[in-house]
Amino acid sequence: MCLCAFCFCFMTSGCKDKDQKIEERQAFYEDSLLSVIREANIPMIQVKYTEPGDSIYCQVGITPWSSDSISKPDYEKEAVFQAASLSKVVFAYTVLKMYDKGEIDIDRPLYEYTDIDRFVDKDMAKKLTARLILMHRSGIDDWAASPSSDQWPTSPIKFTFSVDSIFGYSGEGYAFLQRAVEAIKGKDIQSVAKEYVFDPLDMPFSSYEWIPEYEGIATPSVRRNGESQGVRQFPRQNVAYTLRTNANDYSKFVRAIMDGVGLSQASHALMITPCSGPATQFPPKVRPVDQKQTIFWGLGLGIEENPDWGRILWHWGDNGNTKALFVILPAQKKTLVYFANSGAGHDIVNKVLALFFGSRGKSDIQDWIQQE
Repeated sequence: MCLCAFCFCFMTSGCKDKDQKIEERQAFYEDSLLSVIREANIPMIQVKYTEPGDSIYCQVGITPWSSDSISKPDYEKEAVFQAASLSKVVFAYTVLKMYDKGEIDIDRPLYEYTDIDRFVDKDMAKKLTARLILMHRSGIDDWAASPSSDQWPTSPIKFTFSVDSIFGYSGEGYAFLQRAVEAIKGKDIQSVAKEYVFDPLDMPFSSYEWIPEYEGIATPSVRRNGESQGVRQFPRQNVAYTLRTNANDYSKFVRAIMDGVGLSQASHALMITPCSGPATQFPPKVRPVDQKQTIFWGLGLGIEENPDWGRILWHWGDNGNTKALFVILPAQKKTLVYFANSGAGHDIVNKVLALFFGSRGKSDIQDWIQQE
């Protein structure tokens, strides 16, 4: 069953022809996506693609949910997905808006805004700034403990590397910066994000916490073998992974990033310009894709210097059995967002990019995400 956009117009002959072409194109993308997810055994995918003057939206699914005891999305409604680490990009944008307003200094040590009680090495912790955390040069472990566990809020934070010495992806760093932002604003991050991002960009189905609107439309997480893990609710707001949203909402945000909406010219440049890297996801292990040195990081998102498509702005999301991705081709003004509720959701990156951006180009994003 598919959920897709429809076009309505007066029944003139010319309009009938136009409607037929729109329907044929919509059917082509739906059928193509169905073929892709069938092959990968992915139950459901939601995609939003935009280019100047045009867009495509598809939500398609293939597998019935196996248990009546598990909350199931209604395919006739627009589903919401876990955004996973796409949560981080919304937060980075929020911090830069605060920076533009003079509410935070991204080069001021964060211990001047909030406590560093959980850090084992206090001297090292005093060197941390928002800038270093946003570009993943904090040196902090990815997580001190599982962030949804009862132990996490008091777990000791350790450094894997010296501050500002190497690219090292860290959700824990973002969570530390979240505490600083909440201390500055005197309210939780959902309220801050609603003020700076969700309301201004008209993203009503986007939230770092569970909201009533998610009942019946939140997708369950599904393992590669097709076993559903149900709809996960998180114990606390966390800017690194708890955002829920849909492709239409998040596409508005992605287009805002592309165009610099809501940011000063200087802050927009900081976000989309390489400032950390080449980015190796698992230092110091050297992988084939890392040797190519095409992936870098700006303040909050990934950047690929691509020989076919030029500079690519992107970020991936991975909460285990749910995956997400956005890709921006700034030179062509094209954007793509997709969510897949499966552990296999990143197996299809190259196929989805080829479907919407053309098969002549090739990105290193899938290899960077998946190569161990």
